[in-house]
Amino acid sequence: MTDRKAGWINKRQKGAVYEDAAARWLSEQGYQIVERNFYCRQGEIDLIARDGRYLVFIEVKYRRDSQCGHPLEAVSIYKQKKIVKAAAYYCHKYRISEEQACRFDVVSILGNDIEHIQNAFECP
Repeated sequence: MTDRKAGWINKRQKGAVYEDAAARWLSEQGYQIVERNFYCRQGEIDLIARDGRYLVFIEVKYRRDSQCGHPLEAVSIYKQKKIVKAAAYYCHKYRISEEQACRFDVVSILGNDIEHIQNAFECP
């Protein structure tokens, strides 16, 4: 295994740890986790959950410290567009009604601090 591939696996494993932490935290807040790591050609969604009447598509970002910037800064317009496209495909695939209220949230983990931004972005 090359170092590059090993780095990707370690990054993916680290991401899974923090996605699990975010899922636990959201569950404690009353969210019902529906799916984790939904992949399609359009992109990836870290967590999909129900919050009352909302179907929530959640991006999880982690940084050990703010030296490389705040985790929220990593959710670029490009990333938002990919999440929106993946969410549209998810709704199509599972025949979710267009009447279903949806929301895009971001869970930011900076060190040990968790911050949850509801409705962090709209369809760009």
